Amino acid sequence: MVTNAAPSIYPTLRYADAQGAIAFLVDAFGFGRQEVMETPDGAVQHGLLSWGNGLIMVSSKSGTGEPGLFDLGPMCLYLVTEDPDAVHDRAVAAGAEIVMGLVDQDYGSREFAARDAEGFVWCFGTYQPAVTTAAAPA
Repeated sequence: MVTNAAPSIYPTLRYADAQGAIAFLVDAFGFGRQEVMETPDGAVQHGLLSWGNGLIMVSSKSGTGEPGLFDLGPMCLYLVTEDPDAVHDRAVAAGAEIVMGLVDQDYGSREFAARDAEGFVWCFGTYQPAVTTAAAPA
């Protein structure tokens, strides 16, 4: 069982314009910029952005024109917030594309969703399930 406070899952996102994605995620949603390591040509080799007690990793896609092993394309991520209305308003003010407006779900969450420039969908809401049975790390 993991006993430290560090997350044990780190979503990793690859962008054609990782610098632009990082700026958008920080400005539009309020992510914290932890660290960004660049290659000599300015590509993002490794970026860490924080949200609450979680982290995501962001890097540049392969610059070869061919998809790299980890260039898998867009996905949907869900982030917990106590105030989805404030995150929504910040995203709208930053010009984010809102794909699902604020809604109160039957399961008790208040949430919305926005899409970034490269197709990733970011859902923000109050729903926060907890681990009840932890699997042992390999």
